[in-house]
Amino acid sequence: MDVIYWLIPSMIFVGVVLVILLMMGVKRGQFDDLEGEGQRILFDEDQEIHTPKKNPKNGVDT
Repeated sequence: MDVIYWLIPSMIFVGVVLVILLMMGVKRGQFDDLEGEGQRILFDEDQEIHTPKKNPKNGVDT
């Protein structure tokens, strides 16, 4: 029975700490883009995107 007297307040304290950490994460924007990270693994980072380069002589895209 003595265990309950310190177990209940300690679990309330842990719960309050977890709620504070959750609020800090939401405030900092950690949960803004939930789908972006999951979709990012589908794309290769090694792939180079071809961007047209301008010819320095005439300014035309090559």
